[in-house]
Amino acid sequence: MTTYPENYLTSIYFDPMKSLKKIALALVVFVGMTSMAQAQSKVAHINVQELLMDMPEMKAAEAELQKLSETYRADIEDSMTELRNKYTLYSNESAAKSKEENEKRALELQGYERSIQEAQQTAQQELQKKQADLFGPISEKAKKAIEKVAAAQGFDYVIDATQGSGLIVAKGTDLLPAVKKELGF
Repeated sequence: MTTYPENYLTSIYFDPMKSLKKIALALVVFVGMTSMAQAQSKVAHINVQELLMDMPEMKAAEAELQKLSETYRADIEDSMTELRNKYTLYSNESAAKSKEENEKRALELQGYERSIQEAQQTAQQELQKKQADLFGPISEKAKKAIEKVAAAQGFDYVIDATQGSGLIVAKGTDLLPAVKKELGF
């Protein structure tokens, strides 16, 4: 029988402590390198809502929406006035009309009221659609300008600093002035 040195058996078998130490060392090196890579990322912030509100196109779009809203409101108010006038007229004449005629008039008033409600819903839907049609291109223009400025200044990330967006501290670079300059205002 051959005798082997005492450390020979331990060198053949798997040593979990050595492996654990190697894995831990590799993990520490990996985390350190990842942290260095993240530290090299540049982050900036911009208040997107402020940018959009300052854009001349947004002011024009809001004026157009306001004008359309007032047109719908005036039409609906006219219809409401007409409904009130009919209601008053029918109430004053109800004593002189038959039960069938009064029921017919009540149904007519209900139908008119229902059509006013439908007109209100339609107006609201059309206003929302118009808002999306007007604001979409403006938002896209702002986004492209933000991306262009961020790329030109070497930023990897741009965080929205609009109040309530989740950004708590904004000590980094604020891109708002540069983006406004890019947009020409």
